[in-house]
Amino acid sequence: MSSIFRAYIGSFGDLRKEVWFLALITLINRAGTMVIPFLSLYLTKSKSFSLEEVGWILTFFGIGSVAGSWLGGKLTDTIGHYKTMAASLIFSSVLFVLLQYPQSFWGICIGVFLVMLVADTFRPAVFVAISAYSKPQNRTRSVTLIRLAINLGFSVGPAIGGSIIAGAGYAGLFWVDGITCLLAGILLLKLLHPKKAIANAAEVNLKPQSVLKDKPYLLFIAAMVLFGFVFLQYFSTVPLFYAQVHRLSELEIGILLGLNGFLIFLLEMPFIKFLEIKRRSAITYVSFGAALAGLSFLAMNLGQWVGVLVIGMILLTIGEMIAFPFSNTFALQRADKGRQGSYMAFYSIAFSISHIFGHNSGMQLINRFGFTFTWNVMILLAVLSCTLLFWLKFILKKETN
Repeated sequence: MSSIFRAYIGSFGDLRKEVWFLALITLINRAGTMVIPFLSLYLTKSKSFSLEEVGWILTFFGIGSVAGSWLGGKLTDTIGHYKTMAASLIFSSVLFVLLQYPQSFWGICIGVFLVMLVADTFRPAVFVAISAYSKPQNRTRSVTLIRLAINLGFSVGPAIGGSIIAGAGYAGLFWVDGITCLLAGILLLKLLHPKKAIANAAEVNLKPQSVLKDKPYLLFIAAMVLFGFVFLQYFSTVPLFYAQVHRLSELEIGILLGLNGFLIFLLEMPFIKFLEIKRRSAITYVSFGAALAGLSFLAMNLGQWVGVLVIGMILLTIGEMIAFPFSNTFALQRADKGRQGSYMAFYSIAFSISHIFGHNSGMQLINRFGFTFTWNVMILLAVLSCTLLFWLKFILKKETN
């Protein structure tokens, strides 16, 4: 048992302290964004908006995320990741507090759009920061550590947020969101500095390649959009499947969804270290992860036994643990030949697009054709994603020859 524990702790070794600081800042930032998981409840219960109006407000949420990711990439390439992250955290702290004051439908739409526009400029910048502060051989595990911080933040945040709502109402939630974003910004200014970045070829690239001219990378982004469509169903349509088809209670659904976060927290870092030793290409691992995500939906179509839900969740979680760190690593590696901010902005936008269209598409498919047909569509999208990734792998081999 002690050897397993030592191996687990050892998987976190060799990471620079700046990466740990970045993970701490990300943890505080993500734990602090408590408004986001309660936004639908706030709009329906506190503001009495209809579900249709909430749907449009959430659309502005997604559009703001796309615009913020694009802007973050541009700013990162112009003023650097450090200033972009600091500005995003500090200005979003103010906007989170102000978001409680609009009362009209359009006022809230504009407010949500502005919050996400500023908050999501952080995303491309933090990816570039990972590249800047980590050693090339530890880049995938550095990404994994940031993912652990994000997952832990999203796990802790809603629990704290629920307590704040119970004690101080939604107004308290907006204030705490603003304060935690400001705290994360102050820690960034205190703990990290551009001078501590590791010099690499990307920072001295005098002829950076435009991301729009990098056709293999655009193919990769298309594959990630498809993978995002499949993966995000577990946050919208799959819980409905659990409740309506398998008659699971909210507690049972929570436990099943919690299995995902628990397995990631427990296994992802040592698992990634094990896969790094195998020295397969990042695209090979991403395609394998996408295939497992598709298999998770195949498992749910196999019958009424509740065990298929557990099998599906385990397959999805393993696929997620493989696909996200290695896709992020590929994006960072590809960005070394171009404008890093723009490359990582496109990577972030891929999942923002999935957020905008994936949830709504899944809901519409279920409403018209049922769960079995919808899961078959998700399997088809996963196969298409894998096909694009295998095509990409072939193109990359030709590049190196």
